[in-house]
Amino acid sequence: MAIDFPRIPLGQWIEGGLDWLTSEYSVVTRGISRVTQTGIDGLNDALMWLPEWGLMAILAAICWRVANLRLAIGAVAGLAVIWNLGLWNPMIETLTLVVIATLVAVTIAIPVGITAALSERLYRGIMPVLDFMQTMPAFVYLIPAIPFFGIGSVSAIFATVIFSMPPAIRFTTLGIRQVPVELIEAADAYGATRRQKLLKVQLPMSLPTVMAGINQTIMLALSMVVIAAMIGADGLGSEVWRAIQRLRPGDGFEAGIAVVILAMLLDRLTQSLRKQRKS
Repeated sequence: MAIDFPRIPLGQWIEGGLDWLTSEYSVVTRGISRVTQTGIDGLNDALMWLPEWGLMAILAAICWRVANLRLAIGAVAGLAVIWNLGLWNPMIETLTLVVIATLVAVTIAIPVGITAALSERLYRGIMPVLDFMQTMPAFVYLIPAIPFFGIGSVSAIFATVIFSMPPAIRFTTLGIRQVPVELIEAADAYGATRRQKLLKVQLPMSLPTVMAGINQTIMLALSMVVIAAMIGADGLGSEVWRAIQRLRPGDGFEAGIAVVILAMLLDRLTQSLRKQRKS
């Protein structure tokens, strides 16, 4: 005879917790939503204000300065394809969300990663949390975003930050922990304080690894921004979602190709920055 164990009401606990947070901290979430939306609108308007050829020229100059002429030519060619497909404005909206989400994620992740690298207790406590965050399906992060910030780009930023933050924390912690012990001992021998060791030895030596984490954060942010079209986020993801709803595979592939071009451009840029710091 099978024994029926009582079901754990985990879903009810989560719903109750979300209801309590949204009711108790609604003023805070509304304030965050207004500030975030202002930042999104400001950056989006600034990028939209630039003519297409102007933004292409700026990005090509950055690619040439950071990497080489080949990447600059490739950036112009890729952006020209997006322009030709009529996806320039959605591309700008996607780029805006990725930039803001990445800035927020990195601003939170790097201090947390540094602290975890220097504190064994925090390191042991935060690693299971990062494992949980990285194995949770991306779609699940959209669920708590809606009660806090409603439908739209702000919820997309919230979900993207949570989803894309773990690599930056992990790589920052890894980079600092991999600094050779000999260098730390040499700094101690010269009487360096803990802050001096961090700023002058550990962070400079770990910068290539930190940049690799930022690269992964950007890639995850871009993938999440596309998924966030399901909760009303604008950009290339909404073009893909609209093509699925209207059964237009051609339009969906065009938007997907634009996402690939943008991802390749951001990936090559951050990899070039990482190589510069490494050399």
